[in-house]
Amino acid sequence: MSVAKLIFFLAVLFLLSPYGSPALALAIGLVIALTLGDPFPHLSGKPAKYLLQASVALLGFGMNLGAVYASGKDGILFIVTVVFGALLIGTLLGILLNIPSRVRTLISCGTAICGGSAIAAVGPAIKAENDEMSVSLGTIFILNAVALFLFPIIGNGLEMSQAQFGIWSAIAIQDTSSVVGAATVFGSEALATATTVKLARALWIIPLALALAFIYRKGNGKAKIAIPWFIFFFVGAAAVRTFAPAWILPSVFDSLVNIAKAGLTITLFLIGLSLSREMLRNVGWRPFALGTILWIIIASASLAAVLRFV
Repeated sequence: MSVAKLIFFLAVLFLLSPYGSPALALAIGLVIALTLGDPFPHLSGKPAKYLLQASVALLGFGMNLGAVYASGKDGILFIVTVVFGALLIGTLLGILLNIPSRVRTLISCGTAICGGSAIAAVGPAIKAENDEMSVSLGTIFILNAVALFLFPIIGNGLEMSQAQFGIWSAIAIQDTSSVVGAATVFGSEALATATTVKLARALWIIPLALALAFIYRKGNGKAKIAIPWFIFFFVGAAAVRTFAPAWILPSVFDSLVNIAKAGLTITLFLIGLSLSREMLRNVGWRPFALGTILWIIIASASLAAVLRFV
C-alpha cells in the first residue's frame, strides 16, 4: 500500500471520530491533494456526488415538515432575487471580461443555484465542452472551499442569529456540501434553515436547464436535464419524522442524522482531494475573476439584506 493510500484511510478514520468536522475534512483533503495527490481519483466523481445526495436526504429525518415549509417560505424572496441577479450580473461581467459564452453561463448558473450540481446539469443542456466544464467546476470548487472556512467566522463576528446565518449561507454559498458544512459549524438551527432554503434554491436547476437548452437549441438535439431527485427524498424524510408513530423512538431518527453528518464530512474530504494542482492551473484568471467578483457581490448584497430583514 502506498503512503498516500495509507494516509487516506487514516484520515477517513480520524474524520469519522468525534474530532472530525466538515471544515477539517475539506482542509485535510486539500493538503493531501496538493502534497501527495489523490490516491483514489475515481471516488471524487459520481461516488462523492451520490454520497452527498444520500447525506442530504438523510438530514431530513432531523427536521419537522412544518419547519421545512416555514424556512422555505421565508427564503423564497431571497432565492428568486439571487437566482436572477446572479444570472444577469454574471452575463454582463462575463461579456466585459471577454469570457466565452458557455463558460460565463456555467459559472453564472453555478453561482446562482447550486455550484457543481448546476454546472453538471446545465453543461449537457448547452453542449459545453469538457474543458469548459472543468474550468467552471474548478472556479466554483475553489470558492466553495474558501466559503466553508470564511462564512462561520463572519457569522460569529457579526453575531448573526441561527436563522440569519442559515438563510445567508444557503443563498450566498454555491455548493450544497459547503452550505451544509458551514451551517453545521454554526449550529443545529442554522443547519435546518440552511438545508431547507438551499434545496428550495436547487429546484431552480430544472427550469433553468430547460430554458438554456432552448436558448442553445441550435444543433442541440435532445438536451439531457438532470433532475435533483434527492430533494424530494429530503422532504419525504422530514414527513416521516413529522408523522412518525409514537413507537418509533426519536433516537432512531437521530442516528440517521448522525450518519448523514458523517457522510457529509467524507464528501467534503473527497471534494478537497479533487482540488489538484492541475485544476488550479487550468482555471485561468478570467473565469476565476468572474466567479470571485460575482460571488463577492452576491454574498455582500445578501448579507446586508439578511441582516436588515431577517
